[in-house]
Amino acid sequence: MTHMAKLSPRSMRRAATSTLLLLVPAVGALSCTDLTVTPKDALTPSNAFRSDAEVLAGVASVYAQLRQTVENYYNISEISSGEMIVPTRGSDWYDNGVWVEEYQQGWTANSALGIGDINGVWNAMFSGIARANLMIDVINTAGGASKDTTLAELRTLRAWYYYVLQDFFGGVPLVTSTEVKQYPRSSRDEIFKFIESELKASAANLPTKWPDAFSGRVTKGAANAILASLYLNAQVYDGNVTAAGLTKGTARWQDAISAANAVINSGVYSLATDWKSNFSTDNHNSPENIFYVQHTAQPGLGMSLQMRSLHYNQTGVNGGPWNGFSTTAEVYRRWDAADPRRSMWLVGPQRSFDTGQPTTDRQGNPLIFTDTIGNITAANENEGVRPYKFPVLSSAPSGDAFPNNYPIYRLAEMYLIRAEAQNELGQTAAAIADVNIVRRRVGLAALNTGMSQADARTAIFAERQFELAAEGKYRQDAIRAGVYTAARQFKTAKEPYKILMPIPATQIQTNPLLTQNPGY
Repeated sequence: MTHMAKLSPRSMRRAATSTLLLLVPAVGALSCTDLTVTPKDALTPSNAFRSDAEVLAGVASVYAQLRQTVENYYNISEISSGEMIVPTRGSDWYDNGVWVEEYQQGWTANSALGIGDINGVWNAMFSGIARANLMIDVINTAGGASKDTTLAELRTLRAWYYYVLQDFFGGVPLVTSTEVKQYPRSSRDEIFKFIESELKASAANLPTKWPDAFSGRVTKGAANAILASLYLNAQVYDGNVTAAGLTKGTARWQDAISAANAVINSGVYSLATDWKSNFSTDNHNSPENIFYVQHTAQPGLGMSLQMRSLHYNQTGVNGGPWNGFSTTAEVYRRWDAADPRRSMWLVGPQRSFDTGQPTTDRQGNPLIFTDTIGNITAANENEGVRPYKFPVLSSAPSGDAFPNNYPIYRLAEMYLIRAEAQNELGQTAAAIADVNIVRRRVGLAALNTGMSQADARTAIFAERQFELAAEGKYRQDAIRAGVYTAARQFKTAKEPYKILMPIPATQIQTNPLLTQNPGY
């Protein structure tokens, strides 16, 4: 029995929309707060947006595209960084070798990954940008009392989609209108400055907090959190990538501190008392989630991360999970046994999440997850520690209908961003004090604030993984730390230019104004 027909996210929800033109869909009775609904009836600027409901539906469609960041972008970020691995298990999870290609960083511009998921990221993010551009035109024309706030929302979302694009590809076309034409690449520096200016301008018109009825809409905190991350990675984003690798650019540590402070000191967010509550099936009111993907328990509108990792027999939702995403013993063993956050990994004897009783593999043997994987191309169905940060809801109607919101930025990360920036500026004691705030929440002993700057750098890098694993952060962290393309288990090639993804061959064929990244 093969599970590939249902387990591959690329075959479930592939972004196939044009990068330059999107006919924004709408529904007749959409609430402006329902950011999970993907409207169905295609409308164009000439026949659409004749009512407030249609305008609100168009805005909701820009928010709805956030769900795509938990698909191809998430998968590649996690697997290419080595934090996760998807071994081939018989005929399951082969997909022409694409998952092994991701882990081993073997992609090219026209490989299975290059023209598949990497191209999917390009299309999905430009689709979000096209939706935002159209709605910005609509709102500018329509006016109204909420014009400035709505424009700020749309510009923030567009900036986020550009953040994802430049994070993966470096320079990309800068498209801010609905004009249908081919665009050349703008430099990464130009995209960085565009994102920065858009977020700064938008923050001024965004609310500090929305009423509960409008949860999920972007706030000042969301704009500042994206800025904090942008500045944290500035040396990479402002650097020069050649076939030989990265030459770092200008650091923006103080700007990262200022942006993180704007969130931390806003009085809006607080660390959840229970760390696990940030990821639960009812995490919609988490006090520390700043910017997140809103999910709901409806097919196609929920989270599916759980199904990617759990064994086929661990829940009966939609016929069972897909038994794919795992991690290696090397990664799992980084967590101290006393760290409660280690519980996000499943290892050893397993139970059904429906009944709570011990469960078996497909041969009827007790299901016991091992922490080792003997062969990435021929793994047993029980091999590999499984990520389980986001729990299942047994009553969910399908495997892509789990209602857990996906946090893009949480308050804990703002403390860790500030800590890293402070340490790089020589403020090591203050940096470790911030790390200790995060550790104290889970009951861990404080780190020594008197450690050296180098030791603090190592400690902060480790703490980010302990706190943020399976949240799509480790690729950026590994690139900043200079270890992303290093050799690791099941990977021996060192190709430092691969801190950037290739411009997909299909995009260059469609738009000859595009140029390829170095090394490809």
